[in-house]
Amino acid sequence: MPVVLFLSVLLISACGLIYELIAGTLASYLLGDSVLQFSTIIGTYLFAMGLGSAASRYLKGSLVAWFVQIELLVGVVGGFSSSALFLAFAYTHSFRLCLYLLVIAVGALVGLEIPLLMRILEGRFKFGDLVSHVLTFDYLGALAASIAFPLWLVPKLGLVRSAIMFGVINAAVALWSTFLFKDQLQSVWRVRTSCIAVLLLLGGGMIASNWISAAADNQLYADEIIFERNTRYQRIVVTKWKDDLRLFLSSHLQFSSRDEYRYHEALVHPGLSSLPNARRALVLGGGDGMAVRELLKYPNLESITLVDLDPEMTKLFTEHPMLAPLNDYSFRAPRVHVINSDAFPWLDGNKEAWDFVVVDFPDPTNYSLGKLYTSAFYRLLKRHVSPGGLVVVQSTSPMFARQSYWCIVDTLQQAGFKTWPYHVYVPSFGEWGFTIAGDSYEPPTRLPEGLRFLTVSTIPELFHFPADMTPVEAEVNRLNDQVLVRYYERDWKDIAR
Repeated sequence: MPVVLFLSVLLISACGLIYELIAGTLASYLLGDSVLQFSTIIGTYLFAMGLGSAASRYLKGSLVAWFVQIELLVGVVGGFSSSALFLAFAYTHSFRLCLYLLVIAVGALVGLEIPLLMRILEGRFKFGDLVSHVLTFDYLGALAASIAFPLWLVPKLGLVRSAIMFGVINAAVALWSTFLFKDQLQSVWRVRTSCIAVLLLLGGGMIASNWISAAADNQLYADEIIFERNTRYQRIVVTKWKDDLRLFLSSHLQFSSRDEYRYHEALVHPGLSSLPNARRALVLGGGDGMAVRELLKYPNLESITLVDLDPEMTKLFTEHPMLAPLNDYSFRAPRVHVINSDAFPWLDGNKEAWDFVVVDFPDPTNYSLGKLYTSAFYRLLKRHVSPGGLVVVQSTSPMFARQSYWCIVDTLQQAGFKTWPYHVYVPSFGEWGFTIAGDSYEPPTRLPEGLRFLTVSTIPELFHFPADMTPVEAEVNRLNDQVLVRYYERDWKDIAR
């Protein structure tokens, strides 16, 4: 009996932490700035747990009946929290309000659980043993949840089904308790009927989870969704309208197949075409394989290495029958080597040097991405560029995120690079910016065949900026003070207004 009781503690602890992690992850997917989202959600959740713990002293009467009711409430509110938040983001303008109300509700209910269970068990154990065992299993449950969440739950079940599954666990603990403490319940069968009803409700939610996700996604994205997946690192969505395929990572558009060639030709060819003796190229990010496709147009390149964090991304653009053709099956080319790793530590542990480096990360919407735009990262990168080699960096929009763009340029200069900023018009994005960095650069006099957009004569024009995109003052983006993330958020908020 004691082991079974304390196993209940482990399970309800795991459930509580999972709901908190889901809220933080979903908020960072949809709102960006993961540090802010997780910090405020954790703080609010712990505060609400404190309120619940304080309120537990006022529960009188049958404590087991209260415990079962609270478990059922946690199961329903927590289990459907992810579904409610996805739908709130898609159909209302009150997502933040819904987010924090749900976090407070779940946190308060979870805060009631442990004090109430300890009161139920206090006559069965010495107080010191009771506290020790309850806290031990509480922490073990938190550890199990924190490991299972990124490694199994998110990539295998997704956020909606993960929440519902743990709601089922809460309801199962409630039902389990009606057997463990049946002598302390007056209407056992009525309570058990409530537990079974909640389990059936959550089971129906599990069956309808795909419909819930589809309903939210269909409202968020104008076009037909042909692929969606939550990975350990991001939410991947691909939409289709006629012959146009669009990739979204955590709700941010990454490319449209109708005009991505403008972006990727501008990213690769102004720099690489000026290096006729380049033999080795490195791509950091660029998990869609489009930049690699452009690099493969240079027969002089003997080796192309791509480092992208998310294996689901590179697998998708290697195998998907509609997406792999977009990069001309570039990941299957013998010259291409794909590595799934975080670029920062991977580069730090590598001693190789490359003649040409393409830095094609998503925009710095959060601090996890912002670290890849810091002076520390660029100084590290500089040590891996061959003498006479060049780097090109995707640098966001010099028109819509003007201070962000020039912050990236200034940060590259602070890291010891000379820079040649330029921009191009991509219909899906508007004006978009890049930066070539190295020791010296001259625009190319020849380009590979088969380009759809760039010509030798148009390349010099890319380096001229009109008055509304000329340099503005910006601080250097440092690892311990990522001003770029704040610039980026403010720049795009100003545009939204």
